[in-house]
Amino acid sequence: TMAMLDFSTVFPALINELVDSKIIFGFLYSIMLGVPLFFNVIFSHYMRFYKYRKAFLLWGIYIRSISFLGMAIFTYYFGKQNPDLTIISFVFWIFIFSISGGFAGIAYSDIIGKLFSKGQRQEVFAYKQLFGSISAFLGGLIIVRIFSVLNLSFPDNYFWALIIGFLGLLTASLSFWFIKEPPSPEITKKEQGIFSIIKEVPAILKVDKLFSRFILVENLSSFSLMLLPFYMVYAIDTYNLDKSFIGTFLLIQLAGMVLSNFLWGFIGKRMGSAMVVKLCILIGSLLPLFALLVSIFGPIYYSLVFFIVGVIKSGRRIGFDPYLLDIAPEEDRTIYLGIRGTMSFLTVILPLLGGILINVTGYIITFIIVSIVMMVAYYLSELPQGNSH
Repeated sequence: TMAMLDFSTVFPALINELVDSKIIFGFLYSIMLGVPLFFNVIFSHYMRFYKYRKAFLLWGIYIRSISFLGMAIFTYYFGKQNPDLTIISFVFWIFIFSISGGFAGIAYSDIIGKLFSKGQRQEVFAYKQLFGSISAFLGGLIIVRIFSVLNLSFPDNYFWALIIGFLGLLTASLSFWFIKEPPSPEITKKEQGIFSIIKEVPAILKVDKLFSRFILVENLSSFSLMLLPFYMVYAIDTYNLDKSFIGTFLLIQLAGMVLSNFLWGFIGKRMGSAMVVKLCILIGSLLPLFALLVSIFGPIYYSLVFFIVGVIKSGRRIGFDPYLLDIAPEEDRTIYLGIRGTMSFLTVILPLLGGILINVTGYIITFIIVSIVMMVAYYLSELPQGNSH
């Protein structure tokens, strides 16, 4: 389902079809990534007083599916005649898409934490990523059919992709109904207001040095996420590509996710999730320079960039989430998940900053800056293995 709006290929191409401004594109992407972060502490605070969190997950899926439908309708009816109105509507729909993903994500991670022990989580995330990547690859074949085989024109191509995403999310939600969620531990301390919880955040970060280091490393490593959508825009600007390449690049990216999953799973099982995080950051630091180098040789060679993007995405999912679940105390797991999201503030501003930097300095300087920052993140990424809570 998420292949229908892949953030590195399909979504950038759609926005590029509607508007030619890198700054507006960066702004929309900042909403996509950053909106949940402002609300995560609030979500996690209220969620912790519920013994069961599956309802939050299901509601998040349903609201996100509605955002797919909204984007599809506005793209179909106004994408050609009034692209400015479509972009304005996207601000709302992407906000809904993101905020629903925020509380659904916290609920999902907490349920995984309850269902599986520390030793099992790494393997579970590896299997989840494997089957998810294979399913996404099948979704990529649908995208190829829409954009290449059927050769649908704008806005029909994106309309059908988004409608399939809408229907796919509704279908995906059915399986979660069958999960038997264990109850969360009872919260015995007196319920506090949200502002009291926010005041507690600095104290938690001060006491838990390992968690603080994790937050710092994840923030710096998010610089690699800043460029993910711009690799597609760079290709469109550099090679004047037609829309058939969208499906090709997406399939190559998904192939990178599927194939690297076995490697990340092996590394995680043998060396722990901290090593997965470290290697993922190292690859992310080299990718911008690699993109500049292979772009000289044409779009076929440049497609290797998307293969590596897939490798990085797979590694982040297998590394960062299990590591956080390992170091978070069980009774405060939702709070840790919320703080992690809210403290990832760079994720909010980086896509917008990326658009501004590219507008002012161009792609080459921006790519080099990101590579340098990622090298610093790699230097700081010596995270010890967390203890089981």
